[in-house]
Amino acid sequence: MSRELREKNRLSWNIATRAHNSHKKDQAGFLKGGGSTLWQEEIDLLGDLSGKRLAHLQCNAGQDSLSLASLGARVTGVDISDDAIEFARRLSTESGIEATFERADIYDWLADAAEKGERFDVAFCSYGALPWIPDLDTWAKGVFGILERGGRLVLIEFHPVGMMFDEKWELRYPYATGSKPFEWKEGVGDYVAMSGEGLAPSGYETGVEKYENPHPCYEFCWGTAQIIDALIRAGFALEQFVEYPYATGYRQGEKMRELPGKRFAPPEGLPDIPLMYSLSAVRPRS
Repeated sequence: MSRELREKNRLSWNIATRAHNSHKKDQAGFLKGGGSTLWQEEIDLLGDLSGKRLAHLQCNAGQDSLSLASLGARVTGVDISDDAIEFARRLSTESGIEATFERADIYDWLADAAEKGERFDVAFCSYGALPWIPDLDTWAKGVFGILERGGRLVLIEFHPVGMMFDEKWELRYPYATGSKPFEWKEGVGDYVAMSGEGLAPSGYETGVEKYENPHPCYEFCWGTAQIIDALIRAGFALEQFVEYPYATGYRQGEKMRELPGKRFAPPEGLPDIPLMYSLSAVRPRS
């Protein structure tokens, strides 16, 4: 059943990817001119990437992958969406920034890479990737298996506490559903249009209007303890865990307070809550 749902998600992401990129001006020129889609939060977490082999898991349309390559990493980006990988390959060619992009279900890719003996110094996963994972234990063991001894997983994600609120900032959704899927009949949304320049550093333009996604999608809500426990069970040693009272670039609901640097916090009158978290974990050397 989970593969069937992942295939439905692939179709939904194909539609959404086209809409998302329609709002972003001259991305190739932006990256070629030294622009980056990364936030300082993940740059600090990753540290020096010069010459390191980096697997960007669920890389979407490759903008962050190419920004990581510009920092000196040897990047392989993987995503289930056909449209995302096609766009990423084209963006790599047009920007002149080298990276490898592979279209695959993440579980298949992790298993194949491990079997082939492919190893990476860093695995990176960010912003809205984990809710598409129906089996955390298999995912965590797969990531562990592609890392060199001493290799690191770096993860930065939207916090499940923040995702309990709807667009009107009313408490509506459960904190965690685990492997039980949560169906969105409207499919993957056009969150780039909702966030504007916050998610379009190359410049925002109107692009697709009256967006509708004909393909439903299915998310899996994981609590932070479930995520950390899965990594520990896979053999990782946790290095750090950080929570942030804001979201970088993403305007997830109405009347959010805009902070300096295109970061967003809950509306006035509501207390601060964690809207993002990050962690790093290492595959032990012994």
